[in-house]
Amino acid sequence: MEIQSVGVIGAGQMGNGIAHVMALAGYDVMMTDISEDALKAAIETISGNLDRQVGRGKVSQSDKDATMARITCTQRLTDLGVCDLVIEAATERETVKQAIFDELLPHLTPTTILTSNTSSISITRLASRTDRPEKFMGFHFMNPVPVMQLVELIRGIATDEETYEACRTVVERLGKTSAAAEDFPAFIVNRILMPMINEAVYTLYEGVGSVQSIDSSMKLGANHPMGPLELADFIGLDTCLAIMNVLHDGLADTKYRPCPLLTKYVEAGWLGRKSGRGFYDYRGETPVPTR
Repeated sequence: MEIQSVGVIGAGQMGNGIAHVMALAGYDVMMTDISEDALKAAIETISGNLDRQVGRGKVSQSDKDATMARITCTQRLTDLGVCDLVIEAATERETVKQAIFDELLPHLTPTTILTSNTSSISITRLASRTDRPEKFMGFHFMNPVPVMQLVELIRGIATDEETYEACRTVVERLGKTSAAAEDFPAFIVNRILMPMINEAVYTLYEGVGSVQSIDSSMKLGANHPMGPLELADFIGLDTCLAIMNVLHDGLADTKYRPCPLLTKYVEAGWLGRKSGRGFYDYRGETPVPTR
């Protein structure tokens, strides 16, 4: 199956990044969100990110203009029914994703491939609620999408080979690398990454080190480009907590128990960069550790 048009559900950080790389690769992209303001902000973000790519010589001005022309926005989810491939990139809550699929399904063509950018939720379970489990799979981009090279491709128990190959071909056209992951909680990257972040939060919680010392230790001692707490703020502490809960519930192992301090920060609304505060306070000129 040849993919020509791509629908993206959600205009947030992941959604606009996916729309960006898809349109840049030549796909016609339709992006939807319930918020008109979110769609406008997404277009501004994509344009700004493309400007940076133009400034670095990675794309030409004509490439940018053509990319922007390939993106259309709509607040009507049902408009995406005509797309060859739909990528859901809404919030990491299963009930929200299921409600989106329930509304969209009656409007899809019989050949439309339906995918989710979920970072942790069971693909088999999401697919079972649809009318096309054989044409449903996980299409997990890394953040920030225009920069990160990896895409995890996750087959549910019913996903057919044609669907997998079609999605793998899309990844190749994007100039990215795909990694096949089995449908287990959090797949590959987050199965390894999130427990490390959670352990860093425990290290802070138990007073072993401060925010600054923990992040500096991992950057200078393990050659990580970002410290784990800085990275958690970048990802979003609510997303980190959601993934840890999926791991804890899905694998029934106490080693995946979310740190109480992570839960407390989320309850306080300190979600990281997107809320202005997390393990760092971003409201000033430079980030300042909050502990």
